[in-house]
Amino acid sequence: MIKSTTSPALKIIPLGGLKEIGKNTWVFEINDEIMLLDGGLSFPEEGMPGVNIVLPDMTYLRENKHKIKGMIVTHGHEDHIGGIAFHLKQFEIPVIYGPRLAMALLEDKLAEAGVSNRTELRRVLPRDVVRVGSSFFVEFMRNTHSIADSFSVAINTPAGMVIHSGDFKFDHTPVDGEFFDFQRLAEHGEKGVLCLISDSTNAEVPGTCPSERSVYPNLERYISTAPGRVILTTFASSVHRLQMVLEIAQKTGRIVSVLGRSMLNVIAHARNLGYIKCRDDLFQPLQNLRHYRNDQILILTTGSQGEPNSALTRIANESHSQLKIIPGDTVIFSASPIPGNVIPVVRTIDKLIALGANVIYGKEKGIHVSGHGCQEDHKLMLGLVRPKFFFPAHGELRMLKLHAKMAEAMGIPAQNIVIAENGDVVEVSQSAIRIVDKVPAGIELIDASREGVVKGDVLKDRRQISEDGVITVAVSVTGDGKLYTTPDLHTNGVVSLASKEELLSLVNQTVEQALRGSWDNFVNGLAIDWVGLRQYLEREISKLLRQKMQGRPVLVLLLQTPPGQALQPMPQVNGSGNGKPVLDVARQNGRRRRSAATV
Repeated sequence: MIKSTTSPALKIIPLGGLKEIGKNTWVFEINDEIMLLDGGLSFPEEGMPGVNIVLPDMTYLRENKHKIKGMIVTHGHEDHIGGIAFHLKQFEIPVIYGPRLAMALLEDKLAEAGVSNRTELRRVLPRDVVRVGSSFFVEFMRNTHSIADSFSVAINTPAGMVIHSGDFKFDHTPVDGEFFDFQRLAEHGEKGVLCLISDSTNAEVPGTCPSERSVYPNLERYISTAPGRVILTTFASSVHRLQMVLEIAQKTGRIVSVLGRSMLNVIAHARNLGYIKCRDDLFQPLQNLRHYRNDQILILTTGSQGEPNSALTRIANESHSQLKIIPGDTVIFSASPIPGNVIPVVRTIDKLIALGANVIYGKEKGIHVSGHGCQEDHKLMLGLVRPKFFFPAHGELRMLKLHAKMAEAMGIPAQNIVIAENGDVVEVSQSAIRIVDKVPAGIELIDASREGVVKGDVLKDRRQISEDGVITVAVSVTGDGKLYTTPDLHTNGVVSLASKEELLSLVNQTVEQALRGSWDNFVNGLAIDWVGLRQYLEREISKLLRQKMQGRPVLVLLLQTPPGQALQPMPQVNGSGNGKPVLDVARQNGRRRRSAATV
């Protein structure tokens, strides 16, 4: 119910998911209380070497963690729950409410990350209402999407009712028989909705999104007519798709083996919760396949997006330890490449074809449909909810703009629509919706360990190394400012206008000249400013390398003293404040340290 005009304003802050696909993370704030909605991740783009996961910048939540009262989750896709375990390492979330499947998947993630004790997971059913803090009452309304157990939410606040669509499409023949709760959406629309936040992903696509059930006949045709083994890849979270494939396998007399940890995990939870139903003996471990004819085998695998370490990619690269392509295999891609993944997917397809597989892929084959509504779905959502204000979300800028135009065409004034970006503080009250402030909203990059955050300077060095290589120079200097021995030089991935021997000679000359001309500047009695000397030598060697290199390789300078020489370091000055000596030498009393600079 919309409140009176004296109601306080609600702040809505997207930290991820706007002008992009992925890392959906929302902050709702009112009366000094924060409720979070979803906590997703995305995957690295080209130019992010060594990065496995991309998260939103959570600075605002770290600084305001005392205000956090809880979180609600709309569904179990990685771009909505994949970041939660990482966030819990930085701040506690008292309670997380969400669908049974999403909570089962999340429970595993938290246990693996060792943060289960930093929150409480509570499972909800359709039309359940939960309280978060004293300011938020949230009703979960069943919707239809490409994963089972998905919800839209109605958030009742002191400022009024806000409906967040979650990811959705209007599927009138859902595989699991769980229908979109049109009635409840319409009831809220009849009572009055202050603001609708709605999925914009397919705003460019006319018409309505086909039902998930529509792919069944084509999948059945390709599987039933395959002369040998069938290897089918799809999103691991596509529970409805997996249920149909298992039904077809059973119908056509094929047993099923599953490859890929994420797919095994989703199938196990979905069976336990009743979203996947099949005979136990339909599944067979990979080692048992030798007991069946090729035309009796169907293999479900991860790798529909060409992920480097996925089972299908390793099969295509002939590096999978248990499974090789046999000429005559049929490989079915029951998924479309997400933005940025087209090239890896195409390369995987080419490799599979080269190995003798018959690969079925492409939109025209009718073996994949989106989980996101198209233009007519968006209009139906707007028509059912009839919001006063509209906030298009979950999509790139062109999608948000088109969605906003649809809302205008359906009677929502332009001044009642806001197109925001990550970090914008959107304030909505009875009188207006507007952007009033900005909070930090960059990205946090997680490396392969899934523990370490890759800072900007580290990423810059990685990019530089990947593009232009790295040069390591080891220089040994005696206590009286002489070269102890010829510098040691190593190059990796570097294109040079000079030979290595010529380059080494030039480096030797440069260091000798630098020491002769400037050594006294770094000596104060018995104390030596090794930090200043290293920086000076770095600059001089960098000048030389810029003249001789094609590109700008990273320079790693190792400054060392001969073994056995213990020299007095220069005390820190100029306000260092800690009174400790500076010693930045690669080898001093048996210890090595490294410095890196970009040439």
